Amino acid sequence: MDWKKSSVLITGGTGSFGSKFVDVMMKKYHPRRIVVFSRDELKQLEMYQRLNGNTTSPMRYFIGDVRDKDRLYRAFRGVDIVIHAAALKQVPTAEYNPLEVIKTNILGAANVIDAAIDRKVKRVIALSTDKAVNPINLYGATKLCADKLFTAAGVYGTGMDTIFSVVRYGNVLGSRGSVVPFFKNCRSTGVVPITDPRMTRFWLTLEQAVEFVVKCAEIMRGGEVFVPKIPSMRITDLAEATAPECRQEIIGIRPGEKLNEVLLTEEEIRRTVEFDDFFIVKPTVLPQNSKNTNFIKGKAVPEDFQYSSNLNDRWLSVEEMCQLTEEADES
Repeated sequence: MDWKKSSVLITGGTGSFGSKFVDVMMKKYHPRRIVVFSRDELKQLEMYQRLNGNTTSPMRYFIGDVRDKDRLYRAFRGVDIVIHAAALKQVPTAEYNPLEVIKTNILGAANVIDAAIDRKVKRVIALSTDKAVNPINLYGATKLCADKLFTAAGVYGTGMDTIFSVVRYGNVLGSRGSVVPFFKNCRSTGVVPITDPRMTRFWLTLEQAVEFVVKCAEIMRGGEVFVPKIPSMRITDLAEATAPECRQEIIGIRPGEKLNEVLLTEEEIRRTVEFDDFFIVKPTVLPQNSKNTNFIKGKAVPEDFQYSSNLNDRWLSVEEMCQLTEEADES
């Protein structure tokens, strides 16, 4: 796939991932056109100013919402690749505003699929989360539904040229709303609240997330779920790395929160193959336009394998997290 000849659109383009994705595209891959699709006019203006926008720039900006199918149809015209990053993702917000989250995360996903098929977009990658695996809160449940929509979209769009895949990963260092900036803000109080000292999470940086999505867009065949091999970290070690001078105070686990996160379900393990730095969950139903037949050459995963944040064989140390947070602050 030649990025330089491609027109790329990202929904949620002014969010944490979207902003980093645009930066990486501009600096490294140089696509023919980059379309930022998002709801926030101020963030679009700030991005335009930050990138020194001019009439010869490949950047284009669309104000729009994935809930608005007509606007997606207009924005997707002439687009080759769509990265679907738009979502409402704050767990407490989702619990208090369930219908709004369903409209964006599920119905919005369906709109993206319809627009991509009808506009003959070649490739669509949807971003998912570990919260979608065995979900216990509404946000995770909506992302699970969205994942199912995208992995089945190739069957839904039988006879079309558009292929769909999902990228699923854990917590992203440097994303807005994550626990890292919250812990840093606690430095002024001298106390860091810890829900449960046994808690663990998967972690990767924004840069790593973007590069993984780019790689998956290049090798995708349709209907699969890509899962990176990423390290875990204990919440107590994370607090030590981000607010070392603070006392840790145990406050108890919150509703809708897990002690540990999982990136592959027990059922998915039977359809999962392993590569050096990622896993692929094969589709339950192979889309007719998929070229998956000759693609899945990875090693079969043992049936008793568990990809849980507490059972991971890769762990971040306090020192490693300190270095990663410093790099994230500088970027």
